[in-house]
Formats: sequence, structure tokens, C-alpha cells
Amino acid sequence: MTQHLPQQIAMLGIEGVYKAHSTRPEGLTTEEVHARQSQFGLNSIPEAPGPSLVLRFLKQLVHFFALLLWIGGFLAFVAGMPELGSAIIAVILINAVFSFFQEYRAERAVAALRRLLPAKAKVRRNGEVVEVLAESLVPGDVLLLSEGDQVSADARLVEAYDLQVDQSVLTGESRPAGKVINEHELDHLSTLEVHNLVFGGTLVASGVGEAVVYAIGRDTQFGQILHSSQTIQQLPSTLQQELQRLTRWIAAIAIALGTVFFLLSAFIAGLSPGTAFIFTLGMVVANVPEGLLPTVTLALAVGVQTMARRNAIVKHLSAVESMGSTTVICSDKTGTLTENQMSVSQLYIGGQTLQVTGAGYDPTGKVFADDLPVDFTWSDGLHRLLRCATLCNNARHLPPSEERPVWSVMGDPTEGALLVVASKGGLALEKELLEYPRVRELPFDPGRKRMASVRVEDGHQVAYVKGAPLEVLSVCKYEETQHGPAPLDEAGRQRVHDQNDTFATQGLRVLALAYRILPPDTGLTIRGVERELVFLGLAAMEDPPRPEVPEAISRCQKAGIRVIMITGDYTLTAEAIARRLDLVQGENVSTITGTELSQLSDRELESALGGEVIFARAAPGDKLRIVEALQRMGHVVTVTGDGVNDVPALKRGDVGVAMGLSGTDAAREAADIVVADDNFASIVGAIEEGRSVYHNIRKFFTYILASNIPEIVPFAIFALFRSPLALTVLQILAVDLGTDMAPALALGVERPEPGVMDRPPRRAAEHILDVPTLLRAYAFLGVLEAAFAMSGFFFVYWMGGWRPGEAMAGSGPLYQQATTLTFAAIVMGQVGNVFACRSPTESIRRLGFTSNPAVLLGIGAELGLLLALVYLPPLAAIFGTAPLGLQHWLVLAAFPPMLLSFDEARKALVR
Repeated sequence: MTQHLPQQIAMLGIEGVYKAHSTRPEGLTTEEVHARQSQFGLNSIPEAPGPSLVLRFLKQLVHFFALLLWIGGFLAFVAGMPELGSAIIAVILINAVFSFFQEYRAERAVAALRRLLPAKAKVRRNGEVVEVLAESLVPGDVLLLSEGDQVSADARLVEAYDLQVDQSVLTGESRPAGKVINEHELDHLSTLEVHNLVFGGTLVASGVGEAVVYAIGRDTQFGQILHSSQTIQQLPSTLQQELQRLTRWIAAIAIALGTVFFLLSAFIAGLSPGTAFIFTLGMVVANVPEGLLPTVTLALAVGVQTMARRNAIVKHLSAVESMGSTTVICSDKTGTLTENQMSVSQLYIGGQTLQVTGAGYDPTGKVFADDLPVDFTWSDGLHRLLRCATLCNNARHLPPSEERPVWSVMGDPTEGALLVVASKGGLALEKELLEYPRVRELPFDPGRKRMASVRVEDGHQVAYVKGAPLEVLSVCKYEETQHGPAPLDEAGRQRVHDQNDTFATQGLRVLALAYRILPPDTGLTIRGVERELVFLGLAAMEDPPRPEVPEAISRCQKAGIRVIMITGDYTLTAEAIARRLDLVQGENVSTITGTELSQLSDRELESALGGEVIFARAAPGDKLRIVEALQRMGHVVTVTGDGVNDVPALKRGDVGVAMGLSGTDAAREAADIVVADDNFASIVGAIEEGRSVYHNIRKFFTYILASNIPEIVPFAIFALFRSPLALTVLQILAVDLGTDMAPALALGVERPEPGVMDRPPRRAAEHILDVPTLLRAYAFLGVLEAAFAMSGFFFVYWMGGWRPGEAMAGSGPLYQQATTLTFAAIVMGQVGNVFACRSPTESIRRLGFTSNPAVLLGIGAELGLLLALVYLPPLAAIFGTAPLGLQHWLVLAAFPPMLLSFDEARKALVR
């Protein structure tokens, strides 16, 4: 196959395009595809290389906390304390390794989850329309395009019906480019301006078409631009900005305390500069939460994995936490609140309502009227209606196969339901499609709410039209009767209106079908085709609500989250479904149509959003306007979408959620989260997980900040009262980067606590580290631990014969054992603290001591490390510890239940 330049391909005729690429309208054979894949490789663009693993590791050595510790280590060496300096450097390296490992794991997890939703493309191969992975496309493939598709390769159009392509990703031009089959003038056009070429990475905004692939992967226009461009630095997320604020805030506190107490110890307490420096360094180290960043990364990564198990695939780590603050969900109806398993349950034709048996896409069933065979005189009218359902259609009805054990549909579920009812009515679908070839399609668009397909039938061009009943009826002049077309008078229109309302109040989705035998020389435009139609009848479809959705909506309402339904359905249908799902319950429910919405001012819209409201017959821009109005009202909005017209709203929402099954490539690309099963209950599960992640980060903060107080108090007493230093700097590091780490990580994987969805969403301005959290950590839990630690320190001296008022030895075996007990008391206090921090309000008895096995493992690791530091001579020599006796352990054993009991009492008062 000869390679051609894009301009050369553009100037070829359709036959020439097929010939140049050694292909045909029926597409390539399987053997040809395999041969070309060997020749051209995969249709993929290698990702731009990011920073090397070495550079990413080095980055962990220079963040704000690390720089603070580097300075401390340098000063320790300068002051002649190499052991302390070496220990601080070891802390930096250990923290860097752990942070790097957690970040690397999180990125790998997100990348793996993205691979669960590979891009796909529809092609014709072996004469059959099939859906394949986009990366398997080869030059010569016949690519089928329709609204919402992402174009997967550069291709030359051979068929196009009102095709508009959004090329902004390549050109920056926001207006979609019109596409045609033939290009007559290329002299002044760049490649991207050629009208009969489509390019990989662009989006089909409207219309349908077919094209022959001529370039894949790096050879596409998109691939060439991406290959030559530089990686753009991503802006920090809200959560990252919050963490940066916290790190600077905590570091400022640490430096300020260190400076103040250095001055107190040097100038008031009269300590030597060297001793005062040790004290200051201890204060700074005690206040720096060295394990903060890796634990937050772990909590987010675990949230991503948990959401994936609940069918919510997260594209950005920060979206996990953002979901937890949602106050309003703007949701589609079809496929999200309902099963998206459309089946025609009733037909209306000639004043009769025909029942249709069977459900889903299985064609087993029949069409009948009042349990009697359809009147023979109406068989022609019914046949014409079912033919319209078949020919004005782009879906395919697929029989069971090894890959799909049940009947299924490729394409729009509504169109699939029409194919199924046609099959139940006796039509041979493939024969109809082959016998009546399509010469023109006027694709559905949300503005006119209709679609038309022009077919050749018995030498005539016949337009078959389907769409929203009122919109189709507005262009009908006749109605089908048993004697043929007859004028459609006002009484006839009213009968159709009434029947449409009857179906809608049953929660059924209704489509009208019509046709017109076109006079010769009729222009195949919307204005020329969609006029003076013959009304055939109505098809009423049932799309039952998902059984789990009512419970999910109830959980949202308990959690203070509003769910607003925005649908293109008829108003009565929308309200019937909303009431069935308990989305609305009162009598004063506003159902606002797209037309009515366009007439409301922003203030009137915000007023309407203050009450129970449903949006029906919504136009593409309506969802975006609703989202913006809610955000002006102070809401955090999660918005769902599946179509290309939903992209602006998905991007504008605080969290954009796309549908994985029914969603277009455009919607999935724009979203922050992709729901793999299109289920509203999965969205609610993701919100629950988001709240849990936020709470887990706050629990971790409470846990690590509490141990800062018992680490600070010994230095304060040392400086102010000239008593021996009850805790060494190395022992502080052993707590912060040793014994505390495993329990802190266990809090990062805590499951949602009972009642997490029974509380209102957090305020958008609320910080992770708020005043109640600080007071609980510093003024309550920290004070208790400090009391335990200092009481343990003085207990050892008491047991050694010391009494108040006497001098205390600042060195020797007794002092070493006293500092060891201080260190062990902090660790044992943290054992009780990790249980206390599992919830700020819920009793541990309700949560259960064993409900988070990671906590038990963390405590085991914590106690194991404590024993090693106390009893292993090499470690004891480094950290200045001494063996403890049985009487010491009996005292230590009382600290965890005491702290937990105090906090249980506090929780009881809070509740």
C-alpha cells in the first residue's frame, strides 16, 4: 500500500480513495488487518516521557518539610553532634523512600484503572460493523463516525451527512468544522482546514459519516503535534494547595516555638548555647509531621482502589476528596437513574393501543391488540410503522455469541428497542436495510428533536422520521388510516396529544414515527424533507428505574445532598419517574422545560432551584446554566453526562462524572470520574468514599498532632524548671518516623464510619485542620499523653528513691530508664489514641475494635518496634534507652485504656 500525503488523498475520488488504500466499502478482511498491524504497528502515541525515577526520588528530598530537616541536620553537625545529624538525615531518606514508593504506587494504580476503559472505534470489517479497540485500527480500515465519537485516526471521508467535527484540540477554533465528501479547492488550505479529512483526537459534534483511515499513531496530525510539544506542568489541585498551606502553617509553628523557647532557655533559664540549641532542635523536630505527605497519598490511592471496586474509575487523585464535599448532584435520567434497557411496551396506531410482550433486547414476543390478532386492515399501517422504526435507525441488533451470551444492541438503546419491536412484528431487519438503501440522513439534534432517514423504495425516495411526539406532530399534515393517508385535523392532533400524555404519566418514554414519499427534485435538507409528513403512530418505551436507585437517593437526602434530574424527556414522563424514585415528594413541584428555562433570568432560576424542581425537555446548554446557577448559590456540584453536548457542564462542575457504558468518548475525556456501570448508586458510593478519605486525612492529623504535645512538654519543663530532659531528640524521631507510622497508615485505610452519609456535606471553606480538630489534638489528647509521659518519667525517679524537692540526676542508669519510660508512655498513649482517632464522635464499641485489621497490625508493628528499641542493645545504644521492668509495664499498660476512656466520655458529651 502506497503512502500518500493528506492533500493528495483529499483530491482523490471515492473510488480512488479505496484503491489507494487497497480496501473496499465492505472493509478489510481479518487477514488484511493482521498483515497491516505487523507492517504499521499499533494506533497509539507513546506518552511523553516524564521525569526519571531518580529525579522524582530527589524531589522527595527537597520539599518544605525535608528542607527544614536538612537545615536541622546541618546545624547538628556544626554543633558537634554527628549522631543527631546522622539520625536526622536517615529520617529524611526513610521518609523520601516511603513517599516515593506511595506516589509511584498511586500513579500506577490510576494508570491501571484508566486501562479498564480503553478507547474504541466502530469499523466495517469482513462486511460487518464491529466495535474494536482504537489501537487496533490500521490504514485502510473503514471507520464509522457518529455524534459524540472521538475520531481515532486520520481518515478521508467517503460518506458524510451533516457532519460537524470539533477540531479545537488541534486548531483552537471552538466552532465545529463542517465536513463534506469532496474538496474542490486546496490551494489556500492547510491540512487541518481540508473539509473531507477528519483527524485523530477530534470529536464528532453532530452528524454521521464513513471514512477510510490513512494515518495512525504518531503519523497522525495529533501524534505529530504531541510528539513535538513539551509537557505542560499541571496546576496543583485544591487538596494539594490545602496540604501546602498546612505544611507551611505547621512549619511556621515549629520554627516559632523553637525560636521562643531558644530565647527562654538561653536568656531566662541560663542554659548554654549548645544545650539551648539541642532544645530548639528538639522543639522543631517534635512539631514537624514527617509522615504527612506519604500518608495522605496512601489515603487517596486507597480511595481510588476502593472506588474502582464500586465501579467509579477516578482519573485524578484529588477528585476522590472533592466528591466528599458534594452538595448537589445534577443527574441524567436515562441509564443513570434507569436501567437503560429500553423495550417498547405499547404502540399507538390509528386510534388503537397495541400491547407488546417481552422485555429487554430479546426479540421473543409479539404485538397484539386487546389479546386479539391485529385487524388485517391495519397490517399495512403497522408494517409501515415498523419499517420506519427499522430504517430511521443507526443501531444494530446483535444475537447471542460466545462474547455476548444474550441479545444485545450496538448503538443507542432507544433505537435498539425500535429494532426489537420491529423484529417482534415480523420484519426481517437485514433484508429491510439491504432492500431499501439510504441516500441521506438528517441526524437527530437536540434543537429540533427529530431524525430523518431518506431511503430508496420502489423507485421513490421515502423519508422516514422519528422523534419527540410534539416536534414530529408539528411537521405532520396527514395521518395514516386504513384507507391510506388522510388529512390530520385538530381532533386527530388532540387524540395524539392525549395518548402521549397517557403514556407519559405511566413513566413511559414516547417517540412518534412518520414518513413522506418525496416528490422528485426535493432538496434533501431539513426544510425540504421534514414537512407535510404522514403521522404513523407512537412507540411507548419502558425504561424501568434501577432497583438500587431509590435507596441511593434516600441516602443522598439523609446526607444533605440534593439530586436534581435534568432530562430531555417529556414533562409528564420526567415527573412520573421522579416521583417513582422519590426525587420529589411535595405537591408544589416545579417542572421546568428548556423553553421555559430560556425565559428565566438568573435570579429567577436561582429562586426556582431553591425548591423542588425537575428539568425536562432540556436543551444542550441548559445543564451548563443550571450548574453555574447552583455554584453561584454556593453549592459544590457533581454533574453527570454521557453526550458530547454534556462536555461543557462536565468541565464546569466541581466534579464531572461520565458514563462508562453509554458515554461518548468526549464525555469520558472531559470527566474527572467515569462510572463503569452507568449506575447512580455507584456515584453515591463514590461520594461516601470521598467523605471517608477526607475524614481519614483529618483522623491522621489528629493522631500525629496529639503526640507533638508530649514531645514538646519535656523540653518546656527542661528549659523552664531546669529538670533533666525527659525525652531525647532521637527518641522523638523514633516516635514520629518509627512507632507512629504504621498506626497512622492504618487510619488512612479506615472504612467509612457508620453515619458518614447521615451528616450534611462539609462547607467549601472548611479546612482539614480546623479549630475543633486542633483543640482535640493539642488541648485534649495531647495533654493526656503529656501527663502520662511526665508521670512515667517521675515514677521511675520515685521508684529509685527520689522525692520532690531533691535534685534529679541528669545522667546514669536511672535517668536513662526514666527517659525510656517517657518514650514508652508516649507510644502507649498513641495505642489508645489510634482507637480514639478512628472516629471523632462514634464510640469504639459501635465501630468495633477489630473492624479495621490494619489498625491491629499497625499496633503490633508499633509495639514490636518499641520492644526492639528498648531491649536490643545496638538500638538501645543509639536511642539512649534502657530495659524496663515488670512494674514499669504495669504502669504503661494502664495508659491506653485511660486515654480511650477519657475520649469515650468526650464523645458521649458531643453526641
